[in-house]
Amino acid sequence: MKVLKDILYKAPIESVKGSTDIDVHNVAFDSREIKDKDVFIAIKGEASDGHLFIDAAISKGAKAIICEDLPLEFAPEITYVQVKDTREALAIIASNYYENPSSNLKLIGVTGTNGKTTVTSLLYQLFKSLGYKVGLISTVVIKVDNIDHSTKLTTPDSLTINSYLKQMNEAGAEYCFMEVSSHGIAQHRTLGLDFAAGIFTNLSQDHLDYHKSFAEYRDVKKRFFDQLSKDAFAITNVDDKNGNYMFQNTRAKTYGYAVKNLTDYKVKILEKSFSGLKLNINGNEVWSRFIGDFNAYNLLAVYATADLLGVNELENLQGLSQLKPVDGRYQHHISNTGIHVIVDYAHTPDALQNVLQTTNDIRTHNEELITVVGCGGDRDKTKRPLMGKIAANMSSKVILTSDNPRTENPDAIIADIEKGIEPQDAFKVLSITDRKQAIKTACNLADAGDIIVIAGKGHETYQEVNGKRTDFDDFKIVKESLAQVNK
Repeated sequence: MKVLKDILYKAPIESVKGSTDIDVHNVAFDSREIKDKDVFIAIKGEASDGHLFIDAAISKGAKAIICEDLPLEFAPEITYVQVKDTREALAIIASNYYENPSSNLKLIGVTGTNGKTTVTSLLYQLFKSLGYKVGLISTVVIKVDNIDHSTKLTTPDSLTINSYLKQMNEAGAEYCFMEVSSHGIAQHRTLGLDFAAGIFTNLSQDHLDYHKSFAEYRDVKKRFFDQLSKDAFAITNVDDKNGNYMFQNTRAKTYGYAVKNLTDYKVKILEKSFSGLKLNINGNEVWSRFIGDFNAYNLLAVYATADLLGVNELENLQGLSQLKPVDGRYQHHISNTGIHVIVDYAHTPDALQNVLQTTNDIRTHNEELITVVGCGGDRDKTKRPLMGKIAANMSSKVILTSDNPRTENPDAIIADIEKGIEPQDAFKVLSITDRKQAIKTACNLADAGDIIVIAGKGHETYQEVNGKRTDFDDFKIVKESLAQVNK
């Protein structure tokens, strides 16, 4: 049982009708979850407006309503709290309700277009290997020390975040590594959290269906660093042209990492192959199981963060050498016939270019590079032709296919991708709407030594078509398909 006035502490209140000195049970922003003596927060979403469900929440037992617009008629014995922004209020209320759990551990947020999942997951791995109890909030999974929980959003809603942070407190976790998406920042999901550090990986075109312009997308990312306290530290990729921009207004202590520029943390790539990377990090040589220049950046971000959190240098380097790649992030497999496969989550032009460039850097160019790629439905359409152009320019053969079409016609999505393919590359391209058939076709086209890159879905184990999710695992399907190829 909580007292309403306590969970409203620091919330941006404009007016109150009724008493805040009342006992309440839980907090929810979905009226279907409301039970007796709960608090209902009416959120104005993209698809629906929670204000339309205030009466439904009261009928299910809500004792208090947090809203932006007060109703024309008030129900008896119900407390109404009007705020300017219910998303902001939700974040603050969630933190208060769960007794500010982020202040009881070191919470490290990672933001950027690409690399968030890899960096957070590797930090979790590293600190677990060093004997710490650790939490993880990522696109792939939420971990409370050793317990896994499924997730659908890169950055969950404020109640979910604080609920898991509270569980981490109870499990004795000392650290939590968390992906921070642009949607999460824009919707105030991370407001009220006490971050010990922030990491910026890179910035390229993505989510322009939501943010409307690249400048808006960039500035939302920057807002995360603007909100860090003076007691926090922040690390940026100074090789990215937006890296230093992120720090213009931050109060946190700032550090840089880079491959190309001189800064606090520097890495040099000494060797690269399908078996891994040999790196020199700040004068120390280390071998890793990771492939590609972009993973050199990811590993350096992990090293820098661990160093600033006080990890011994030798333990840090030894830990890096033992880290295992994340599922669906440049995940490598060799068939018994010698065909290489790379499965990667690359779903932006920059990520796709990085994956294909990494692959081309390793191959001798006598082998074929066959790329299977699609684009998600109901998302940024402007990146589709860019991805088509990149795939066709950098591959021997390309198969355009479905990703997660969602509510869009998959053939229309493929047509958008085809618009970016230059005439001289058109002969390389096939279009096969059925993703499973596209993967099988790539396997049939490949010979020993050839490389197949399957981009877009990575770790996902489903495909979403017309709002329905069915089982679909790129890595599993390609392994099965290659096993059936007799070459």
